[in-house]
Amino acid sequence: MTAHHVAVPASETVHQLAEGPFWDAARHRLLWVDVDAGRVHQGSLTGGTVHETGAVEVDRTVGAVVPDAQGRLLVAGTRALHVVETDGRVRPAVHVLPDGVRSRLNDGACDPAGRFVVGSMALDDRTGQERLVVVHDATDLRPLDEDLTLSNGLAWTADGRRLYSTDTTSGTIYVRDYDPATGTAGPRSVQLQVTDGSPDGMCLDANGDLWVAVWGAGEVRCHAAADGSLLATVSVDAPHTSSVAFAGPDLDVLVVTTGSSQLTPEQAAAHPDSGRLFTADVGVQGAEVPGWDAVSHPVLVPAGPPV
Repeated sequence: MTAHHVAVPASETVHQLAEGPFWDAARHRLLWVDVDAGRVHQGSLTGGTVHETGAVEVDRTVGAVVPDAQGRLLVAGTRALHVVETDGRVRPAVHVLPDGVRSRLNDGACDPAGRFVVGSMALDDRTGQERLVVVHDATDLRPLDEDLTLSNGLAWTADGRRLYSTDTTSGTIYVRDYDPATGTAGPRSVQLQVTDGSPDGMCLDANGDLWVAVWGAGEVRCHAAADGSLLATVSVDAPHTSSVAFAGPDLDVLVVTTGSSQLTPEQAAAHPDSGRLFTADVGVQGAEVPGWDAVSHPVLVPAGPPV
C-alpha cells in the first residue's frame, strides 16, 4: 500500500524558484538557493518551521550550494563556481561551461569523496547537448554525460558505489556504477521514467529509497530503489515542487522547495504558498549527504581575487 503524506508551508519568504535544500549538520543550518534571484539562503529549522537567518547574492543565477568543513559555501553560479567565505565575501572559482554556449549551471551535489558534480540546462531551444561534470579541482573537469536535455537532481547510495542522476525534460532518472575513489562512472541505465510531471531534485532515505520532487505535479514521490515501485507520495500545495532533502538533527524532517515565477495567474491564485519552503513528517530518516572537500578538491583559481 502506498503511504500518503501532506507537506505544510514552513517559511515566510516567497521565492521565485527555491531549489537545492541542504542540511549542514555541523552548523545546524539549512541551506538553499533561489535560482532566478541568484541568491543563497540559510536558516534554522525548529520543528517543521524554517526561520531564515541570512542570504547572499552570488551571481545572475545559482543552481546549487554545498558547505565545506569550515562552513564556506561552494555555489554553482550561472556558468562558473563561486566560493562564499565565512565572512560573506564571494570569490570567483573555476568556469565549468564553455564560452559561446547558451546554457547555465543547474543542480549539483558532492560525491562521497567531496568532489562537486554539477549539470547544465539550455537557455535556448537546443536539446540533447547538456553536460554533467565532475569537478576534481580547478584544472580538472571531467564530463560524465554530454547528451542531456536538462541535468537535475543527483544522489549517491550510502556506499558511494551507485549514482542516480535526473534528466528532467526526458522524464528520466538514471543509475550507474560509481567509483568514489576516482570519481569515474560506468554506463548509465534507466532507473525510473516519470510521465505525469517532470522529475527534478531528489534525495535518498536511510533505507536507500529515492524521494523525487515532481515539477508540475505538486508532489514528492518515494520510489523503492530495488524495483522502482511507488512507496509513498507527499502532496504539496504548490504545482512546481523543485527539490527535496531530509533535515534536522535526526534527519527526519522532509524539506521541499517550490517555485512561484512560472505559474499561470490561475495557478498562482489557487496556490498562494507557491515559492515557500514546505516540510513534512514522512516517518523515515534521511541518508547523510556529503559536503565539499575543499582541501582535496580545490576550485579557486589562484588569480581570482575577492569581489
